[in-house]
Amino acid sequence: MSGCLTLKKSNCKNCYKCIRHCPVKSIRFSGNQAHIIEDECILCGQCFVVCPQNAKEIVDETEKVKVMLQCPEPVIVSLAPSFIANYDGVGIESMREALKELGFADVEETAIGATIVKREYERILKDGEKDIVISSCCHSVNLLIQKYFPRELHYLADVLSPMQAHCEDIKRRFPNAKTVFIGPCVAKKDEAEIYGDTVDAALTFEELTNWLNDEHIELKREINKSDESRARFFPTPGGILKTMRKDAPEYTYMAIDGVENCITALRDIERGKVHRCFIEMSACAGSCIGGPVMEKYHRSPVRDYLAVANFAGKNDFAVEQPDVMLLRKNFEAIERAARIPDEYEIKDILRRMGKFEPSQELNCGSCGYNTCREKAVAIYQGKAEISMCLPYLKDKAESFSDTIVKNTPNGLIVLNESLEVQQINAAARRIMNIRSSADVLGDPVVRILDPGIFLEVLRSGRNVNDKRVYLAEYERYVEQTIVYDRDTHMIICILRDVTNEEEERGKKEDISRRTIEVADKVVDKQMRIVQEIASLLGETAAETKIALSKLKESIADE
Repeated sequence: MSGCLTLKKSNCKNCYKCIRHCPVKSIRFSGNQAHIIEDECILCGQCFVVCPQNAKEIVDETEKVKVMLQCPEPVIVSLAPSFIANYDGVGIESMREALKELGFADVEETAIGATIVKREYERILKDGEKDIVISSCCHSVNLLIQKYFPRELHYLADVLSPMQAHCEDIKRRFPNAKTVFIGPCVAKKDEAEIYGDTVDAALTFEELTNWLNDEHIELKREINKSDESRARFFPTPGGILKTMRKDAPEYTYMAIDGVENCITALRDIERGKVHRCFIEMSACAGSCIGGPVMEKYHRSPVRDYLAVANFAGKNDFAVEQPDVMLLRKNFEAIERAARIPDEYEIKDILRRMGKFEPSQELNCGSCGYNTCREKAVAIYQGKAEISMCLPYLKDKAESFSDTIVKNTPNGLIVLNESLEVQQINAAARRIMNIRSSADVLGDPVVRILDPGIFLEVLRSGRNVNDKRVYLAEYERYVEQTIVYDRDTHMIICILRDVTNEEEERGKKEDISRRTIEVADKVVDKQMRIVQEIASLLGETAAETKIALSKLKESIADE
């Protein structure tokens, strides 16, 4: 695997959409990031299409091709027949003119190679040696069989793809030429790289469009039809069959598109339920015109099919059929490294996911895997994490929050914006002497508390913190905190029972009051005693003064 499909780690938001849409689950999650498992990936490109963060990207070979154009050897384009659906109203002559402006020597249609390939399919069926023949045009289907159905490899037609057959044909006619394939497929980049020097580079339609825009080259909207162009049907559902003679009556001809359908068909073949068939397989739903790099992204299957059908002719391209040996392609099984856990190991992981009975295996698919057991296998293989299980996280969060709510000593009441009780914990029920939550859930809060403060918080949007109030009906003092959560449209009331504190405070105030009264009495008494002492002292002083005065006078007289 060449790694032509990569991941921008910084963009991954851990939404699991890619694994949900990956038909072979070749994506692992680690550190809240998605990683493509190259030895399991079949390059169908679905993760690229569905990623909401554009975290998957295709390796761009535009610069590589620009370097090729600087060399003296001519560079010739093999243009996938789906171009007519990607570029509305633009025919092959307009494409040739625009691409020559970019520096290419010439442009030919890959449908020429498709003509060569379909004739080889007809020859194989005519020989009648194979029980089942599966078309080998789609590299993603080839990878699917090589990696996941290796026992069915002998049914895969050992024939070059149209891209390879055409590029080989170009190089036979122009021995020193370089070839560049342009199409709607991620997998063709990998096929071009791993199968030698037949195809020197592969571009997507998006890469071509960006290049044309950078060079300010506009495509002319004109179509030149040709009657010798029946192989242009190849990128449509059943397109290969439309071009074939189907003159081997002992075979049944059928077309299957979409990886899931291909997997189902291959399983039927594996079980021995299918015989004497030619099966056209395409990984993309809608075949190549539904490819992951068709620029429109939002598929228009009917319009795109009509575009191809109107452009295709009734007869084959005039091509020279090469020797059979020159069309041979060898497919080998590709071993996947992941080991499958045994039953004990699977059950152990299921228990860690909180699934102790089969009834607890919801198989909801929120993690991206079809069943909880598949998810357990993925965890064992290091591809998934237990935290990817939504019911597990929900139960864990609810258990955690319930533990807090149930065990907090503070009363907790949750109201909606209509001031109806949505939740009430045991502590709040104790404060208000409520026997059961069911007695008040859904009822207006006015049944148990004065709604005035809640209405004020709802109106003003300002929270109330630690407001001490007396609940006369319950003979309780509480500190009331009221929070309005705009995101959830809920009002949360926290009640801290401070009755004991208030009673203790009252006792202290009573003791203080009585102490003050006693102190006042003592002070009054002391003041009276002082006053009495002062009075006595005053009389004695006056008498002494008189006596001394008389003594003084008598002395003075002498």
